[in-house]
Amino acid sequence: MLLGEDSRVRDYWRKLGQDALNHGVKGIIIMGAHWNNDGPGVKVATNPAPTFMPLANTHPKHWSGWKPNPDLETSRRIIQMLQGAGIQAEEDAKFEWMIDTFPIIIGMFGDKSPPVSIVSQNSYFDPFFHIQMGTALRPLRSEGYLIMGSGGGTHNLYRAEWRFMLKYKDNFAMEKPPDKDSIEFRQSLEDVICKHGGGPELRRGVARLMKHPYFREAHGTDEHYVSVCFVAGAIGEPEDRRSQGKLGAEAWELVSRRSLLHSSLECHRPILLTRALERRGLRFFASALNVSLNSQLGLGRRHG
Repeated sequence: MLLGEDSRVRDYWRKLGQDALNHGVKGIIIMGAHWNNDGPGVKVATNPAPTFMPLANTHPKHWSGWKPNPDLETSRRIIQMLQGAGIQAEEDAKFEWMIDTFPIIIGMFGDKSPPVSIVSQNSYFDPFFHIQMGTALRPLRSEGYLIMGSGGGTHNLYRAEWRFMLKYKDNFAMEKPPDKDSIEFRQSLEDVICKHGGGPELRRGVARLMKHPYFREAHGTDEHYVSVCFVAGAIGEPEDRRSQGKLGAEAWELVSRRSLLHSSLECHRPILLTRALERRGLRFFASALNVSLNSQLGLGRRHG
C-alpha cells in the first residue's frame, strides 16, 4: 500500500534509489520474507523471465507495467559464495517474484531498476544462520552491490486493523495508538541499529531481540524478522563499527504496523543500512556505495 500512498517513506525510498544510481550501484541482492526454503539450505532465484504477484490494495498503475530485471550471473555467483561458506544453496529457475521484494524496488528505482538477485530464507528461521549468509555475501558490498532485506519489524496479522483500509482505502487511519508492546519492540529495534551501528554488536543485538519479551507480540511468526539478521551479517564485522545508524523516515499503517527507514553512514567507506517497517514489513538494506544521506522523519502522510 505504501507504494501507492503519498508519504515521507515513499519519498525516502525514491531518494535512496536515486542516491544509489548516482553512485553507480552495480546490482541489488535482496532477501524477502515470503520465500522460505524447507530443509537445511536456501535457494537463489535464476528464472530468466519471472512474472510477479499482483499487489493488492495498490492501484495497478503503480506496478502492472513494471518489468523485473533478474541478474542470473550474480545469482549463480551468490550460490558459489554461500556454498563456500558451508551453506547449502541451489538455483530455482522457476521462482516468480513476490510482494516482499518488487514493491520496494519499484519505490526506489521506478520503471527501470538495476539487476536484481533474490535469495530465500531458510524455514528454520535461525538468526545466526541468516547472519552467516549475510557475512558470506559481505564482500559484494565493496563491489558496489546493494544488499537488502524485506520483512517486518512489527508484523502480526492478528493485530492489524483493516476496516478503514477496506471501507475507505485509508491505510493511515488511526483511532488509537498502536499497542504498547509493539511500540516497545519498535524502540528496542531502533536502539539496536541506531545505538550500535555496524559491527559484531549489531549482529548480537538483532539475534538477541528474538528473545525480547514482546517479540512474539510484535511477530506472530519469525519470517518477517530474520531478514534483518541477513543484513546485520553483511555489515557486522569489526571494521564496520565505524558505521552509524540514523532515523530516515517513519509512518504507521493499519494501527499495528509501522514504516521506518534508517541510514547508516561509515566515515571513509559509507555503508547504507536502511530499514523500512511498513504495513507488511520492515525492510532492511546494506550497501557499500559512497552515499551520503540526510535523515528526515515523517509520521503518516507527508504534509506541506
